[in-house]
Amino acid sequence: MRILIGQSYFRVLDPKELARRMPYPPLGTLYAAAILKRFKHEVIFYDSMMSRNPDEFIEKIETIKPDLILLYDDEFNYLTKMCLSKMRDKAVQFIKKGKSKNIPVVVYSSDATDFPQSYLSAGCDAIIYGEGEETLKEVITSFSNDSFRTDKFNINGLKFLQNGSIHITYKRKLLEDLNNLPNPDYSFINMNEYRDEWINNHGYFSTNISTTRGCPYRCNWCAKPLYGQTYNSISPERVAHQIKNLIENYSVHHLWITDDIFGLKLGWIKEFAVELKKQNIKVEYKCLTRPDLLLRGDTINDLKESGCKDIWIGAESGSQKILDAMDKGTTVEQIYEASRRVKETGMDISFFIQFGYTGENREDIKLTRKMIRDCLPSDIGISVSYPLPGTLFYEKVKNELQGKTNWEDSDDLDPMLRSVYERSFYKMLHRFVHAEYRIYKITRSRNWKKLHYFFFYLVKMIFLRLKMSKFLKDEKLSISNSI
Repeated sequence: MRILIGQSYFRVLDPKELARRMPYPPLGTLYAAAILKRFKHEVIFYDSMMSRNPDEFIEKIETIKPDLILLYDDEFNYLTKMCLSKMRDKAVQFIKKGKSKNIPVVVYSSDATDFPQSYLSAGCDAIIYGEGEETLKEVITSFSNDSFRTDKFNINGLKFLQNGSIHITYKRKLLEDLNNLPNPDYSFINMNEYRDEWINNHGYFSTNISTTRGCPYRCNWCAKPLYGQTYNSISPERVAHQIKNLIENYSVHHLWITDDIFGLKLGWIKEFAVELKKQNIKVEYKCLTRPDLLLRGDTINDLKESGCKDIWIGAESGSQKILDAMDKGTTVEQIYEASRRVKETGMDISFFIQFGYTGENREDIKLTRKMIRDCLPSDIGISVSYPLPGTLFYEKVKNELQGKTNWEDSDDLDPMLRSVYERSFYKMLHRFVHAEYRIYKITRSRNWKKLHYFFFYLVKMIFLRLKMSKFLKDEKLSISNSI
């Protein structure tokens, strides 16, 4: 079959990400393309990450006239898990264009899993849910044999319309041995284009790899529509080999390991470090883990030995009350201790912060600000609690939603709940906390060459405090102890 494949996330429609100039290849889509290639299909790959105009995909549909259109999202990138409405609108547009040409359309994404009606009503023939690769093989084989109309009922992991209602087949069992999957096929994209943007804007080239799938933890706001609460990993030897190929073929300097939880399996990171040394591989990387896991055994030293440069943790809040409400299973004390130990090794530690969770008040916000000031992480990423279907958080607050169910882009930060402050407050809080953090970074480093930035951020903080006071009535966010 002649298959046109792409994903619905377009960086050009996400101003915040476009401005960062840090593009990562659509890893999940490249896995799917590798499978299609293995089965001898003709693959026309459209890289929406580097696209400058989403309408080019429509032009591809019209000029190529493929036998099938596959919208297969990169589920290793958190941006696709956000289910952004701008991207959904484009996917629906592509589906309608395909169907107007009598071309079958298959979709795989978190958003299609959570909101199937939006895609199926546009004409999508089937939505793949759960882990995608094995289901994809069966779906494409069925279309190749022109028997999908009858076969679809016996293919696990599908959602489709039947007599006006959504029919869902049995959930497919997840792969346990990820080593059986082909490597993502980078030949389908222009890696030089990625490299040039990184080098020109940051002075080095970073790309992404995945070593695991799933997360067994139960943070109640975290959406897991595809892999659920499982955890399977690729062998350290296989990962090291992938890294070696990336370095040798594309001159990669740095890696983002996209795993939700990196190195959860006891001893995996140590084996990884040994394997990298055996293959004479030296590369810096950033990863995501939990503070409690960092305090386990020799994990921090093993990360250091394997080349880890920056560890991101889901700190979320400096209030234990909020962490407990989220079912994080971590403590504020663990965040402080993990931060201290990581810094002692010379590695960087960065925090994901989340404001606006149900029950959060001004005191909780102050505790989070205090944690950031005390720990002074290498970087911070601030978001607002985002209720997505399938999460306990969503079930808890769904009656408080104000009609809007999805963010438009990754910088939306709309809490969408009646029970919290307005969207504009969180926009200001986001900028305020960043300004406060930058002031502390400058003063702690004693880099007086950046004194002009100090005053810039100070003025910004005072201005934002005055604006936020309108939302906080007579009690203002104090910055008297912050400078």
